[in-house]
Amino acid sequence: MSLSVDPFSNLRLFEDAVTRMRSEPGAARPWSPAVDVMENEHELVLKADVSDVDAKDVSIQVENKTLTIKGHRHFERDSTSKGGYRRIERSYGDFIRSFTVPSTVDTEKVAAGYKHGVLTVKLPKKEAAKPRQIKIDHAGQENRQQLAS
Repeated sequence: MSLSVDPFSNLRLFEDAVTRMRSEPGAARPWSPAVDVMENEHELVLKADVSDVDAKDVSIQVENKTLTIKGHRHFERDSTSKGGYRRIERSYGDFIRSFTVPSTVDTEKVAAGYKHGVLTVKLPKKEAAKPRQIKIDHAGQENRQQLAS
């Protein structure tokens, strides 16, 4: 069994970290959700991990070919139990992520949904940008064959 090595994987991780640092607000412990971006022939789909973020605390905006997702994860202290947290690794507070939207996207039809801690944003492509099948004109070929006879 051979393992394939992607020589650019570390570069992509570094680029993602720098992008996140530049787009995060200046706070004591800033965070930004991980986002997957997928594309098919009809749309671009972004999926952001925003567990424990209430949908009412998330806003999505498209302006000047930029999609911006903002939100807030609240830190809830459990005042009813004795003791306290022994370790806190998850980040809380405001987050922001921004993405350049290609000109092939119809920004008037962007839709979003939230399920099981995942925010899904669908950016449909304009009709002109969708692939289409071109039919071949066989009549021209038949005419050439008739002239050759």
